[in-house]
Amino acid sequence: MSSRAASRREPIFNVPTVVLACIGVLLAIHGLRSFLSVETDVGILLHLAFIPGQWTIAWDPSRLEEALRQAAVQGPALEADARSALARFVLRRPDPQMWSVVTYALLHGSWGHVLLNSLWLAAFGTPVARRCGPLRFIMLGLAAAGGGALAHGIAHPLSAAPMIGASAVLSGIMAAATRFMFAAGAPRPVDDAHCGPRHSLSGLVANERAALFVGFWFVTNLLFGLAAAPLGIVDASIAWEAHIGGFLAGLLLFPLLDPIRPG
Repeated sequence: MSSRAASRREPIFNVPTVVLACIGVLLAIHGLRSFLSVETDVGILLHLAFIPGQWTIAWDPSRLEEALRQAAVQGPALEADARSALARFVLRRPDPQMWSVVTYALLHGSWGHVLLNSLWLAAFGTPVARRCGPLRFIMLGLAAAGGGALAHGIAHPLSAAPMIGASAVLSGIMAAATRFMFAAGAPRPVDDAHCGPRHSLSGLVANERAALFVGFWFVTNLLFGLAAAPLGIVDASIAWEAHIGGFLAGLLLFPLLDPIRPG
């Protein structure tokens, strides 16, 4: 009896290989950066992070001065010249790296940041990876990263501040999970929870638990993103627009990658 009970509990801790690999990559990259010189680390940041202003200036160089003025007023007046000089250095670099719309998700600002994202990735990435398989799981993550970059770029087109972190990817994976984890019917075993039917968008809204989860996610992201930095909860601003962009990408694109078809 005890061995059968243990085997039923085992899937809870059976994180798919692709999820473990993604967590390993995130931890390894952050660990490696901690051994690099400041100059090298800044170079990596400028090549892999997503910087909206670089894309805007590459498209329309006439907006450079506007971007510099914006950088000067976003903070203490005594540091305005330094912020403007830094923005000029960042925005006058060569054309933005095309891969930065997804590679920004590989970088994190602290160990707390990467460990928290790894924890959420294990929790929500597990059912999605089991359902989709490794390749579709990676494709979903790339789409969510791109959606996050797009939303952040639209919201802050002239920003010279690098955006990093896998939160937009996690948001997309969480959105994908809502399409099947709240399906109606009898509760499934933990190891079979990823096999439920997929909700349509209208079905998602009609499902009380799913709609509540999505609504709570949007409200908490908005409030935390707007209030965390001013209240001193975090040192840097949170790219909540990127979270929403990643969530919407995962929510809308998941049906294209879902191997389980309705009906």
